[in-house]
Amino acid sequence: MRDKVVVITGASGGIGAALAELLAPRGASLALVARRDIAIRAVTARCGTRAHAIVADVTKRDDVRRVVAETIARFGHIDVWVNNVGQGISRVPSQLTDDDIDDVVRVNVKSALYGMQEVLPHFQARGMGHVINISSMLGRVPFAVIRSAYNGAKHFLNALTANFRTEVQQTHPGIQFSLVSPGVVRTDFGLNARHGGPDSRQLPDSQSAEEVAAVIAGVIDSCLPDVYTRAGARDRVTAYYTALGTDP
Repeated sequence: MRDKVVVITGASGGIGAALAELLAPRGASLALVARRDIAIRAVTARCGTRAHAIVADVTKRDDVRRVVAETIARFGHIDVWVNNVGQGISRVPSQLTDDDIDDVVRVNVKSALYGMQEVLPHFQARGMGHVINISSMLGRVPFAVIRSAYNGAKHFLNALTANFRTEVQQTHPGIQFSLVSPGVVRTDFGLNARHGGPDSRQLPDSQSAEEVAAVIAGVIDSCLPDVYTRAGARDRVTAYYTALGTDP
């Protein structure tokens, strides 16, 4: 991890902040990105002198382009880009509106798409690089009906990640695109969902942000393409589709 330059979006709290605070003492240089100025600067301060705060809205392509340029200007290059921005929604599919779909795709899909597209030329020029997209178990099994649009957005993200990997590695095998799929994480995710929602900290079978961050750090080291954050998750996916009479 030492001397790697890592960009983390959505780094002002939750998984992003936990990852930043895990990587900082391991010697990584960090570009920490979020919309909330005071919050992202507080996390950056806790991470020490090798961390740099960038206030940006990564659902806007121009902001993402600025993050790439500012990080390279500060650290000279980028090794790892972690797309960690996401927002839930609490609405069953029969009640979804156009605005619901547009907002969920903008936050959960376009933010990652912009990150992948804007950092890719830099990675191609170097012949190496690593994008890590934070997805969800709901991107594998859509069993939370109130998360209907979020489920779909994460399925979309999973497909984009796989297709980016296939396309780019045809000419640049040193560039990896990894997918990390947590389940319920004890953060503000539920409370911040569009239309409100249950507090993720009160749900059963949850993980801490620090546990998930440790898995992501392992993916930075291993470059594995597709990782769940807890044991038994893959079996749960298989069981879901088996019960439907189909394959995952």
